[in-house]
Amino acid sequence: MIQDPAQVIQDPTQVLQETVPQEKSLSVYNLIMDGGLGGQIIIAILLVLLTVALYIYFERYFAIKAASKTDSNFMNQIRDYVSHGKLDSAKVLCAQANSPAARLIEKGISRIGKPLADINTAIENAGRLEIYKLEKNVSVLATIAGAAPMLGFLGTVIGMIIAIHQIANAGGQIDIKMLSDGLYTAMTTTVAGLIVGIIAYIQYNHLVVRTNKVVYEMEAHSVEFLDLLNEPV
Repeated sequence: MIQDPAQVIQDPTQVLQETVPQEKSLSVYNLIMDGGLGGQIIIAILLVLLTVALYIYFERYFAIKAASKTDSNFMNQIRDYVSHGKLDSAKVLCAQANSPAARLIEKGISRIGKPLADINTAIENAGRLEIYKLEKNVSVLATIAGAAPMLGFLGTVIGMIIAIHQIANAGGQIDIKMLSDGLYTAMTTTVAGLIVGIIAYIQYNHLVVRTNKVVYEMEAHSVEFLDLLNEPV
């Protein structure tokens, strides 16, 4: 019996659909959930670190931004008050400015009448305290920037251990689906660790640059104030 050629020849579209594998979409949630318990724990720790890093960055950013605001006419007013012996008015001006540089000048004004070396020492001590306040918790960002990729690498090691364990238990029958949990753990934790580390590293360096700018302004105002005291009456 001769078969109908129409029955023998299959529809090319049907053959193509059978041979071409369907693309499987994968969300971030699925990547995390398919990574196993070890990967989920590391991802959770990295999310906590990311939250802490974002909080510290924005808290310090607005604090440093507020500290960098200084009236351009501030030192001219201080010079005028000190030259005319209006020290109380100068202190009030410093209190109203409420900036690190103004607090240094206020500390120096309160020491007027003492040797210049004592005034300089008082300003330097106050400056160290102001720098400490500006750099509060910034070092935590540096720690997160270094620790997050290491946590991601730890997840990679755990994932590879899981994959090797699966291979050992399979008796030589390697199935990619069986290895998927270990591979997901290895890849997702590495990517997550790098992302958190890069974000924290950028945040840390940005805050350091802005802090240094405030420190330079403090030093400039301090030198200008000491020069004012050295001027002949």
